Amino acid sequence: MMEKVSRYPRVIELSVPGETLSGNPLGDPAERRIPVFLPPSYDGIRRFPVIYLLAGFASTGKSFLNYSFGRETVPEMARSLIASGEMKETIIVMPDCMTRYGGSQYVDSPATGNYETYLVKEVVPFVDGSLATLPERKHRALAGKSSGGFGALRIAMRHPSMFSAIACHSGDMGFELCYRPNFPAAAKALDQYGGSITAFFRNYECSLKKPSRDFALLDMLAMAASYSPDPSKAPPENMRLPFDPFTCEILDDVWKEWLAFDPVTMIDEETYRSALRSLELLYLDCGSLDEYNLQFSSRIFTAKASGYAIEHRYEEFTDSHANTSYRYAVSLPAISESISR
Repeated sequence: MMEKVSRYPRVIELSVPGETLSGNPLGDPAERRIPVFLPPSYDGIRRFPVIYLLAGFASTGKSFLNYSFGRETVPEMARSLIASGEMKETIIVMPDCMTRYGGSQYVDSPATGNYETYLVKEVVPFVDGSLATLPERKHRALAGKSSGGFGALRIAMRHPSMFSAIACHSGDMGFELCYRPNFPAAAKALDQYGGSITAFFRNYECSLKKPSRDFALLDMLAMAASYSPDPSKAPPENMRLPFDPFTCEILDDVWKEWLAFDPVTMIDEETYRSALRSLELLYLDCGSLDEYNLQFSSRIFTAKASGYAIEHRYEEFTDSHANTSYRYAVSLPAISESISR
C-alpha cells in the first residue's frame, strides 16, 4: 500500500544558544528558537540542501508561519511546490534576528549586537550540526525580502565562501532613494516627542496599539543603530541620525557611514564584485510600484551588475512593497534547483 503523504508542511523548532548575542547592548534574548521547514522525505539520514530565509524589518523567522486567509505560509508554499515537482526537496531555516529596535539589518553593530556573525558563524554551523544537511557552500543559499533581501545580498558579498545562491526580493539598496525621502517623516514624528528618542521609545514600547505615524521613526532609528551606532551612549540613544532632527539637513559624515552599507555602493568594490561573480545564482526582483522607490534602486544595482559582468536574473512585477511573499514561489524553485546539483 502506498504511504499517504501529508499535505501539511513539517515544521520543527531549533533552539540556538546565541553565544554570539550574549550580553548584547539592548538586553535582547541570546537564545533564539527558530522554525525550520523539513522536506517530505526528511528522515534524519538522507541529507538535504539548505535555504536560510531572512525576514523583513519588524518581522522574524516565525513571521513566515503566519496564517493569512487565501494565502499560503512559506512552509505551505514550499510543500505545494515540492508536491507539484516545481521545487527540489530543501530544508528552509527561518532565523530570528529581531531586536528591541525592530530589527538588526543582519549586520554587526555595537548598538544592537553581532547579528551578521551570529548568522554566519553560529546559526549555520548549529543547523549543520543538528540536522541532516549537505554542509557545503554549493548546497547552501540565502534569501529574503526588504531588510531580509538586503541582508541576504550584503552577507553574500561579504562571505562568499558560505553561500552559492542568493534571492533578494525588494531588498534595501540605493539609500539615496529608499531611505533619504523618509527623513522628513521621521523628523516630524520625533518632533512630537520634543526631539527625545528616549521619550519616543518609552511611549512606543508601552503602547498596546503602536502609533502608525511613528513607524517611520522606528524604522529610521533601527537603521541608524545598524549603520551609524554610537556606543558612547546608552540605549535607546546609542545611534546617530544621518540628519539634523530640527532642520532635517543631511549630516554628511554620518550619511557617508550609511552609504558604506548600501549594495549600490558596495558593488563598486572589486572584492564584492568577485563575491557576486562566484555565485551560482543571483536572483533579484522588485515591485514596479514600490513605495520606497526600490524599483529604481534595483534598476541601478542590476545595471551596475551587468556593467561589471555579474551574471544575475532580475524581474519586476506590478505590485507595491507589502504582501508580496507570493514571489517566493518564483525564487524558491530556482534556488532549490541551483543548490541541489
